[in-house]
Amino acid sequence: MMDSIKTSLDQFMKNKNWHSRYEKLQREVLDYSRVRAFLASHPEVKEAPAEKNINKLFEYKREREHCDACPGLAECPNIMQGYQPEISAADGLVELHYHPCRLKQKADERKRHQSLIKSLYIPQEILNATFDDIEQDHASRLSASNAALEFAIQARPGEDSIGLYFHGPFGVGKTYMMGAIANELAERRISSMIVYVPDFFREMKQSISDGSVQEKLDNVKNIDVLILDDIGAETISPWVRDDVLGVILQHRMMEKLPTLYTSNFDYEELEAHLASSQRGAVEKIDETKAKRIMERVKHLTSPVFIDGKNRRGR
Repeated sequence: MMDSIKTSLDQFMKNKNWHSRYEKLQREVLDYSRVRAFLASHPEVKEAPAEKNINKLFEYKREREHCDACPGLAECPNIMQGYQPEISAADGLVELHYHPCRLKQKADERKRHQSLIKSLYIPQEILNATFDDIEQDHASRLSASNAALEFAIQARPGEDSIGLYFHGPFGVGKTYMMGAIANELAERRISSMIVYVPDFFREMKQSISDGSVQEKLDNVKNIDVLILDDIGAETISPWVRDDVLGVILQHRMMEKLPTLYTSNFDYEELEAHLASSQRGAVEKIDETKAKRIMERVKHLTSPVFIDGKNRRGR
């Protein structure tokens, strides 16, 4: 950093009129309003030989002028992109410090926020959802939005495992509300994962061949808040139901980690779906296992019905 400042100053000194140019530069630095204010409040610096401090004051002036004419974080010309200089005094000498500017802080916060929301097969529009953007054009949507916001504000993963079960017709905004929940949770530094169930179960089947089933299961099992989107739209099989969904829900129940759902089915319809098989037959053992899973779902969620117009058809 100091090398670049010396290089700038050396450009003046290489010229035959370097002395006059150096004095001009020094006057410009000392006349800079922020430097004047600093020197006025630190007379011990003002009384020290200018040569001891001019380099740092020159760097401060140059970088602060860049900030005053800020072209945006991506085009920031400062030595440390996104960092703003501040000066202090110690024993008559100027000390220069850098701290993240407002834009840098905002960008870092956005990255941190985004890192708390994981997703599998979910559109970006959903990941950017907020409660402010939810249309309150139907009584059930208003009720559902209130329930979603209440959960997002009060969720306590590890202490309380009660989640929400959003059900209703296709395209009424169930998934969008889940995205709003995920963003509100991120504001509270609570991590979440939104999983589109049909594609996730399909991936789990494919993972048997490469031995990555357990790793993928663990990622989903241990997230603070898990959102299973469009459960019931998948092709069910005993292995998916018992060794994937059942294992996930059992672990989360034991660890008191809330799970949220969206579905076109209500509780009874989802139970019937989980009891079905790819053969189309319903056997007694499947009914029993489906009932066991649904007991966990019912016990650990509050059902929320959402109705309204199909927003995907707009």
